[in-house]
Amino acid sequence: MRTYGEACPVAHALDAVGDRWSLLVVRELRLGPRRYSDLAAALPGIGPSVLSQRLRDLVDAGVLEQRGTGYGLTAWGVGLEPVFRALAAWGMASPTPRTGPISTDSVLLGLRTFFARTPGWDAVVEIRAGREVYRVVVVDGELRELSRGAPAQVPDAVLTGDDLTALAAGTDALDHAVASGTLTVTGDAAAVRRLVTSTARPPSQ
Repeated sequence: MRTYGEACPVAHALDAVGDRWSLLVVRELRLGPRRYSDLAAALPGIGPSVLSQRLRDLVDAGVLEQRGTGYGLTAWGVGLEPVFRALAAWGMASPTPRTGPISTDSVLLGLRTFFARTPGWDAVVEIRAGREVYRVVVVDGELRELSRGAPAQVPDAVLTGDDLTALAAGTDALDHAVASGTLTVTGDAAAVRRLVTSTARPPSQ
């Protein structure tokens, strides 16, 4: 691994996650462990040799650990969560436009990052995107969990679609996606809509 050779904690942190693609690999593991093939599919621009190298580097640095056939965050890696939240808010306020695709995990992480508590409602939502399954648990308007894996209980609603970007674009986009068949909702559609309306993203500049 390359190093800045400084004892400064910022430099030490950048030694671990400062290489190109490193933070995006970590981003794709914030909702739970994934296999190499899933990471490659979520980050199509990285290339197999670079992805393999970044995974090795992040494991060596103590940010990731191998879990069976996949990779997951260590406790130290999970500690990057507030860094990602700050970067997301900072990126939303960028004076230059954001372009390009957005991964499924990025869409859902946006919901988790910018969710604003609105008391008085509960919901368990299962989200299916390709072969990935996610669970969303809201208790009294507070987002208790949004992570990879099916919910332990029967969900109030199931949202299915290969492209979840409408969830990041507000209720009009959600309604259009459902009407066009891009997204399908079974069960309590109002719970899915409430999930979107409770996401208070800062405005882009």
